[in-house]
Amino acid sequence: MTPVLVRKENNEATFTMTFTAEDFEEALQKAYKEQRNKFTVDGFRKGKAPRRIIEAKYGEDVFFEDALDELFRKGYPEAINTLGLKPVDRPNLDFGEEKVATGQDFTVTITVTVTPEIEMKEYKGIQAEKVQRQVKDEDIDRELESLQKRNARLVVADRKAKDGDTLSLDYSGFVGEEQFEGGTAENQTLVLGSGNFIPGFEEQLIGTGAGDEVEVRVTFPEEYHADDLAGKEAIFKCKVHDVKEQEMPELDDEFAKDVSEFDTLQEFRDDLRAKLEKHALEASEFETKNAVMEKVYEANPIDVPAVMIADQADQMLQEFSQQLSQQGMNLEMYCQYLQKTEEDLRKELEPDAEKRVKSRLIIEAVADAEDIQAAPEDIENEMSAMAKQYNMEVDKLKSLFGPENMQYLIQDIRMRKAIDFIYSQAEITDADPAPQEDKKE
Repeated sequence: MTPVLVRKENNEATFTMTFTAEDFEEALQKAYKEQRNKFTVDGFRKGKAPRRIIEAKYGEDVFFEDALDELFRKGYPEAINTLGLKPVDRPNLDFGEEKVATGQDFTVTITVTVTPEIEMKEYKGIQAEKVQRQVKDEDIDRELESLQKRNARLVVADRKAKDGDTLSLDYSGFVGEEQFEGGTAENQTLVLGSGNFIPGFEEQLIGTGAGDEVEVRVTFPEEYHADDLAGKEAIFKCKVHDVKEQEMPELDDEFAKDVSEFDTLQEFRDDLRAKLEKHALEASEFETKNAVMEKVYEANPIDVPAVMIADQADQMLQEFSQQLSQQGMNLEMYCQYLQKTEEDLRKELEPDAEKRVKSRLIIEAVADAEDIQAAPEDIENEMSAMAKQYNMEVDKLKSLFGPENMQYLIQDIRMRKAIDFIYSQAEITDADPAPQEDKKE
């Protein structure tokens, strides 16, 4: 089999694959041996009829499809490897007008979408500002206050309810004179101001006390998930059983002993400061790397094939579906709640999907240009970290990993090393310190 590149432009490659008569005959014979048990021929036991007899009865081309599949299955990977192509979609085959026949060479023309060829214009010497995130006393105070709230206990408040209190109540919902399904509960716990109930519901319970019976009037949102209630006015007949408030623990040495391994509040504060400063440093580097990569992204525009964007959007939608399942939901329920289709969600993901694809291609191009590889020690360190995470022996993890997963790991290491290389080559200047924010990396 001899591949010949015809043209390569606009992220599409066309090439030919020529198979000799000998190649085709070998594939036909292989197809005959694998398929002969499926044919019944008078005078022969099943699977024992000669190939020429089967072809005479069922047609000369009876094994052609299987033979061509075999030739393409072996020849196509060899061809794209020889030509240095990276397909991103299924290939289209064209056998032309000439009929495939035994004893003759034949040529098939392949057209396939391939990854864009990227000529990196700018990725060294990128200028960016590094924002120094300072940890202030207020940041430590906020951490301690958060811990106080997490360790607070609910106590009965002998007063009327206010925002932030927790009520225990019964309620029954009515539209007109008819009580509707799903609108009734007993001993329901509700934190006023949480926004967990229909808009306007919680506000009307402020000022109520234990034993009070009140009617709460609300209007269901137009986009409410239950069509029979959407946009309708309703009355909830409520009975409040009790009002509770949070009782916060005192910030003292005893509190520090209860929530940490330290004996004094000052020791605990010092430890919190050290952890916040470490996090601020990591967040600063993370955000600076993102700023550098954003400039590289903008400096190297790429025309990405639509199929790559669609595949990435599909993957993102699948990941989102898995996240929903962990929260007890599924994609169908989510779409019904938003009154959207899966295709609507996929379309919304496409801009982010396009940026992810472009970013990945740029990083891969840098890794190729700089010959960045995953060294054996890089792989070993990664495997050791993963084994520790899963509480597993390294050798056991390796045995379960498999060649395909190993390729993913190697590529992931290359990508991270390429990002680190770009960052190491950037010109980073310090900027004015920014206030500490609670950001997720």
